Amino acid sequence: MNIAKMMKQAQKAQQKMQEVQAGLLDQTVESSVGGGKVTVMANGAGEVLHIKISPDVVDPEDVEMLEDLILSGVRQAIDSAKKVAEEEMAKVTAGLGLPPGMGM
Repeated sequence: MNIAKMMKQAQKAQQKMQEVQAGLLDQTVESSVGGGKVTVMANGAGEVLHIKISPDVVDPEDVEMLEDLILSGVRQAIDSAKKVAEEEMAKVTAGLGLPPGMGM
């Protein structure tokens, strides 16, 4: 086992992970719910960037339905962003030979 080589690989991986995390801010995912009535855009870091609501879904008599649509859209967008982040991080940690469950 070459400790120096392992340390160098770990440093490279850490640098690559920082680059990936910065790049996730530039990636976007979009979630649409309610037949396109509510659309939520988030970046790869899971930050909600934009919510678009179709005017015809705004009903003062049924605010609860709109709230549910928004919540559902936000949750889906964040889940999609998490998947993108996990996929990008898996690319970085794949070459490290870490034991299962030890991915960063």
